[in-house]
Amino acid sequence: MSWKAEVDEIKLRKELAAKMGGEAGVTEQRRRGKLTARERVEKFIDNGSWREIQPLVGTASYGEDGISLESFIPKGAVKGFGKVNGRQVAVDAGDFTVRGGSGGGTESGLGGELGTKERALEWQIPYVRLQDAAGGSVRGFEALGRTYVPDGNINTQRDVQLLRLVPVVSAALGSVAGLPAVETCLAHFNVMVKGISQVFPGGPPVVKAALGYDVTKEELGDDRIHIGISGVVDNLANTEEEAFEIIRTFLSYLPSNVNEMAPRTEPTDDPERREEDLLSAIPRDPRMTYDSHKIINDVVDKDSFFEIAPKYGRARITGLARINGYPVGIMANNTKIFGGTTDVDAGEKVIRLIRLCDTFHLPMITLTDEPGFMVGIDSEKRGIERAGARLVMVTCDSRMPWAQVVMGRMYGVAGQSHHRPSGMYKRWAWPSARWGSMHIQGGASAAYAREIRESDDPAAKTAEIEARLQAIASPFRTAEATGQDIIDPRDTRVVLVEFVEEAQRVLATQLGPNPNPYQP
Repeated sequence: MSWKAEVDEIKLRKELAAKMGGEAGVTEQRRRGKLTARERVEKFIDNGSWREIQPLVGTASYGEDGISLESFIPKGAVKGFGKVNGRQVAVDAGDFTVRGGSGGGTESGLGGELGTKERALEWQIPYVRLQDAAGGSVRGFEALGRTYVPDGNINTQRDVQLLRLVPVVSAALGSVAGLPAVETCLAHFNVMVKGISQVFPGGPPVVKAALGYDVTKEELGDDRIHIGISGVVDNLANTEEEAFEIIRTFLSYLPSNVNEMAPRTEPTDDPERREEDLLSAIPRDPRMTYDSHKIINDVVDKDSFFEIAPKYGRARITGLARINGYPVGIMANNTKIFGGTTDVDAGEKVIRLIRLCDTFHLPMITLTDEPGFMVGIDSEKRGIERAGARLVMVTCDSRMPWAQVVMGRMYGVAGQSHHRPSGMYKRWAWPSARWGSMHIQGGASAAYAREIRESDDPAAKTAEIEARLQAIASPFRTAEATGQDIIDPRDTRVVLVEFVEEAQRVLATQLGPNPNPYQP
């Protein structure tokens, strides 16, 4: 007696699942300019490496005999494992063709098999969400025959656990609403695609019911909102294929989990490369701006800088790079935006990078030209003091090796946020460095207000005082008293290569979960 009939049914069910929500749903997906969930997996994962899990979960209908399969609608997601750049990852791809990706089968329950999140935790491998899901739907109430208490954190706690153990990435590839919108941010990095992606907790009908006005999905939550204003999403891709490449690049800098060292690539750049441009990179006139991106590229391995959130908090540049093949986190002040002054948005972006590097054991490199925290009424309304307090606290709590190069200014508490008083920390300064509790210009007017006010020529007295203070502002005066290292800017790459090499021994002692858990 053979089980061929049952084996044939397995094949049939998988064939039906491969049709996703059916021809009409797939056609609508293409009309919206989007790939299907299965096409996304195929384009993202290394060729031939995909292993799907739970392929038989869904809703079936049977003939009068209760045995003959008549139809089968799969769950609203394609789940499984595959390799990205040769390393195993877990993938959940929302299938919008099945009820808008808002359900269609449980991932695990009584007697259920482990889902993708649970297996990513147990296998300790990166977890990637390819999101295209509308979240919950009131249609589910009718099918269930009742409503339910929103105890979603029973499942979301696994997302929190993942953030503390393995790299997590979210890609918003359509309209992402409800819980999936929150999951967009329950990640170490996220990306959206221009023209097809929107993220919001409730869509236009919900906004209309709650607030009484009409709005389109695009106006509510596309890249115009989330890339440069809210900062909810880090990077923007022009196509889905570009989004997959961005994710692959991001993951290449990180280990598979916190118990492993970040992967080193074969160095292709001279560790002793000295760029002549660095000698004149910082203008003598402090009112002039310069290209911080070029300085970053001059000191890290060529073509290795991967910028994170380039359109948000633009006064700080943050990202990942390699130095002599080793992954590092890197940040720099951007004098072309607010003169490099740290505002609330820039501070939030820096906090995320520090937490990322500390969680996954990457050395931090800081290229500093810090005028201070943003001042003014708008900055006060946004709570710059609380943002500054959080930045200082996260800096002090961090453990990973940290190297700082003071290229220009380093003033006040914002300057203080570039310095860590414990652990493996090293600072070098360029001859162009200037520091203190505040700028001499402006600071002199406050500190010597009475003397200036009572003089015969206030403007001349102010200039005299500022000149006197500038004479003692040279970094060499500081070096005489403190031993501060001042280096030829052209030697920056050389000293950073040595630092990152030495940092590997310290990083090896920090493997495992961070005592200060990652927070998005």
